[in-house]
Amino acid sequence: MTRKQKKMLIRILVAAVLLIALQFIPVAGIPGFVLYLVPYLVIGYDILLKAGKGIRNRQLFDESFLMAIATVGAIALALYDRSGDYTEAVAVMLFYQIGEWFQSYAVDRSRRNITDLMDIRPDYANLEIDGRLMKADPDDVAVGSVIVV
Repeated sequence: MTRKQKKMLIRILVAAVLLIALQFIPVAGIPGFVLYLVPYLVIGYDILLKAGKGIRNRQLFDESFLMAIATVGAIALALYDRSGDYTEAVAVMLFYQIGEWFQSYAVDRSRRNITDLMDIRPDYANLEIDGRLMKADPDDVAVGSVIVV
């Protein structure tokens, strides 16, 4: 696991613990909004920054921008309804980041596996020339040569 993946995993765990803890703390109004904003920003600050950069670069419809709209929209609806239920916004961002973490982890493992496969290729080829075995560079083997494995 890379350093970036470890950092993201810690952010995911911290945000999940905070979100679960907030389910057991009865808060409403502005204090509730502020308390729910903490796990939201812990898990989603990088997505919000990417969305801002996308807006600045006029590339609106990337996944960061769409996630930002979805979660900020959920927060805005909770503020408008005065329901104080910001759980959906935090949970959506949390699940998105979990998916991104799994994708990053899988891609990293695939790259390492491909690199490991490249390391098992032979350094030389055994060519049979006139009944004798000769070692040759695999790049120098001509089409039609007899290779002994």
